[in-house]
Amino acid sequence: MKCLLISSQSAEVLFHWTDPEFYQNVQAQYVSSQEDGHGLPAFEDSISTLFAPIIISCITMVDRLGDSYTSFTTENNHIYVLHQFDECLYIAVNGDGEEGEGDLRRKIYVMKKMIEVMFGMVTLSSNLLKRELRPQDTEQRARLWEHLQSLLETYSHLRENDQSFLVEAVERLIHPTLCEQCIEFLERRLVQQLNSSVERAGEEVLHAFILVHTKLLAFYSSRNASTLSTSDLLALIIMSQNMYPSNTDQDDPNPEDIESTSGSGPESFYTPEPSPTDMDSRSSADMPVRESTPLFEFVDPDVQMAEDSLHTLEVPPPDPSTPRRVFLEVSLKDGLFPMMPHSMYCLPLWPGITLVLLTKIPTSAVAMSVYTFLEAFAKLEKRLNEGQEGPAATRGQPTIHDIRSKLDKFIKALGASEIQSAQLQNVWTDFKNRIGRGGPGFNRELIHSCKNMKTQLCGVYRQCFLIESGTADSPRRLSPGLQERAQTMVQDKLMDWKDFLLVKSKRNITMVSYLEDFPGLIHFICVDRSTGQMIAPSLNITERNVSELGKGPLAQFIKSKVWSLVSTTRRYLQKGYSTVTLRDGDFYFCYFLWFENETGYKLEAGDIPVLPDDSAPIGMLAWDYYRKLLRYYSKNHQGEVVKCYELLTVHLGVIPTEVILQHCRQLASKLWEPSRNPLL
Repeated sequence: MKCLLISSQSAEVLFHWTDPEFYQNVQAQYVSSQEDGHGLPAFEDSISTLFAPIIISCITMVDRLGDSYTSFTTENNHIYVLHQFDECLYIAVNGDGEEGEGDLRRKIYVMKKMIEVMFGMVTLSSNLLKRELRPQDTEQRARLWEHLQSLLETYSHLRENDQSFLVEAVERLIHPTLCEQCIEFLERRLVQQLNSSVERAGEEVLHAFILVHTKLLAFYSSRNASTLSTSDLLALIIMSQNMYPSNTDQDDPNPEDIESTSGSGPESFYTPEPSPTDMDSRSSADMPVRESTPLFEFVDPDVQMAEDSLHTLEVPPPDPSTPRRVFLEVSLKDGLFPMMPHSMYCLPLWPGITLVLLTKIPTSAVAMSVYTFLEAFAKLEKRLNEGQEGPAATRGQPTIHDIRSKLDKFIKALGASEIQSAQLQNVWTDFKNRIGRGGPGFNRELIHSCKNMKTQLCGVYRQCFLIESGTADSPRRLSPGLQERAQTMVQDKLMDWKDFLLVKSKRNITMVSYLEDFPGLIHFICVDRSTGQMIAPSLNITERNVSELGKGPLAQFIKSKVWSLVSTTRRYLQKGYSTVTLRDGDFYFCYFLWFENETGYKLEAGDIPVLPDDSAPIGMLAWDYYRKLLRYYSKNHQGEVVKCYELLTVHLGVIPTEVILQHCRQLASKLWEPSRNPLL
């Protein structure tokens, strides 16, 4: 019984996702009307009617009281979590007890993050965003909602099965020699050749990285590129997995057939299998992408119809040559620019191994200008809302006079022939006239003009980056031939390593290499929150790939305990605790968060900010809590580079507490040794 709904203030459905059980529960309420000779209403209408009282009451409370509820539990133990972003209300529901308030709130914020990556600064205008999420064309709307539903299901699958998405940090493959070779290959051959080609249509490759399932084999950024944030990288991995899902049982060779994959010994030797024949390639390409055990098996035809309509999501295979427009954070010397347009090329090398290219598009400077103007009008609107008089508010930083000439030049450069730029010109002229008039009601009129300016700027942004531009004869993207050459180059480089990499991704590091130094240690996760990277022994339990704990009840039990531990430590961290120790039956759990300077010296522990219960979820995907935490802590360490680390451990309960704490200290220092993991 799961559901996620995005609604307007008028209870218009902007997006919905439900599982088959929730779908059937809603449809059952309208069966009586079918018996009277009337057909069932469209599901979209049904779900709108069902949630309308909740939406209306929530909006009414905001209007009348300036406050609203963020969650509630019904008599039948259904949990509802609500969050309003501007004029869009997100509602997440769980009725099977598998998700708590924190899980539902995280799902809401992740959905918002994926929408921002897809639509960029259009999300800053509620009117435009509502039109994007609910297109007039029903077929286009169905395709968009299916894509968003698929992204949400992909995220949920990764969070339930992948440790990197559990703690929201990126996991690298630990093989220093191969990683270094691949990074050098991306820099000196691939990116250099792509950026020097005449077939790139003005685009410039800024980032190139190779994924093995969800793990990072190699990552290269050009000298002109800003750092790709962990939040954006995790979102891109979700999109990549959604386009080419990993089927671990079929993608990977049998682990017993390939030895010495942990890389923990002094040397690892590997003899690759012969390259596949054309027939082998075709047969592997024809395999279904993911055949996980279905969560529900239905016999009732009505229920089967629900499953078909909601969960099959038979979207045609993506065309690799057609890039996806994504909007990512860019950090430059001029400042931080969120939601800047990029093109994402996701090129499958083999099942489970993918090359991703991120390019800068020729008109990206327009997006920076739009953001600068949006920020200026948002600050002016805030000053006006705080009660500053119009003339004083316009003299705040940045002043309207500072941006007047820049905006005039910007509109002129857009060209008067464009409908959107003509509308922007009219609203801008009206804004300047209002500033000159003054008089009674000046603030109220100016606030309205600020909103209009922001809407028109977002409209220009939408026209430039969301509406398809260019003709069919000259599309603005890397040519298909150039993409194919890039794909072939990387395949040639990794041909002899692909089987090894697929197994390595499932046995990245193993507990065997740590047991001698840390007897009684069962599992650990260590995260460098400064770089957004993590290290943890593999914990994969499938039919063919088993963890060192086996694939029986014990392995599942340990996995469930690890997932529960992460959830528990986040609740304590939210309340301001940076150290947690718990004894649970035969196990002893530890969690530590600490800070170090650049030399590795541990800094004195300070107070961690206490967050309200309805705050954004702690993590790095939907909201980068740790970036804000580092900024908060660094106030008392001016001039120092401060780093933040987390360590979670699971020990046998019979190990003495003092030994466990000693293990944690030694493990923390050992994991990030340059000699051990030089690329982390």
